Amino acid sequence: MADTEQIDETPGTAPDPKAERVAARLGREIAAFATAHGGAEAQIAYIGERGARIVLVGEDGSWGDLVAPGVTVAESAVEKAGVTRHEEFDGDFAAKVRTGPYEWKRMAGIQLGGPSNG
Repeated sequence: MADTEQIDETPGTAPDPKAERVAARLGREIAAFATAHGGAEAQIAYIGERGARIVLVGEDGSWGDLVAPGVTVAESAVEKAGVTRHEEFDGDFAAKVRTGPYEWKRMAGIQLGGPSNG
């Protein structure tokens, strides 16, 4: 979904035009998700060299995620989209997520005869 090329986020450096383009594109994707789901909230998690994961939860309980090339780009994208950002994926925020049969089947795959974990 998202470009995962490493982008220099050293404080005090001039804004990177590529990082700005990536943040703008991700911001549009976040805004589209929010529009489709009656609003949205986000949480950003650093995932190492790959960058940062933006987890989105819609007002209708739908959820999704995007990967940004860095935390600064992810923060800029969420800000551009105008959605609420949570610092933690805590219980109150997680409780808004609505899962369906697909997710439950995947989570219970091993117990329901799915492939072994070894």
